[in-house]
Amino acid sequence: MSNQPQADEPTPDQLREQVEHTRDQLGQTIEALAGKADVKAQTRAKAAEVKEQAAEQAALLTGRLGHKATQVAELIKDKTPDPVLDKAAHAAAQARDSATRAGHLITEKAPDSVRDKTASAADLARSNRTPLLAAAAALTVLLLWRRNRKNK
Repeated sequence: MSNQPQADEPTPDQLREQVEHTRDQLGQTIEALAGKADVKAQTRAKAAEVKEQAAEQAALLTGRLGHKATQVAELIKDKTPDPVLDKAAHAAAQARDSATRAGHLITEKAPDSVRDKTASAADLARSNRTPLLAAAAALTVLLLWRRNRKNK
């Protein structure tokens, strides 16, 4: 018997290469199985994905609502007679004045925690001014229309 490998037998280098390749495949398989078994990581990834989708949907919906509110406000303004618009503007000015007076009174007497929360609510209202103004205008027109309808 000779120590020379036959033609169909792999050489030691080929065997080493096969072993190394098998080890690599086994390592990849174990990593994949470990990833599937890590439920906590999968849950975090899914939660992040859902959170991102929710933020995108909220931004889209907010944009649509803002656009729709602007359209409604323009439509109401176009169809509302000038005397009604003047009364609404006057009522809004009175409401602003009253709110300012009330705000000064409250500022003087309210605790710091209430002032902080009020300030954050005011900042939120300022950042969403157009939809709030459109809603206020629509409400004013509706109330004036109802009042005029009852008086007839």
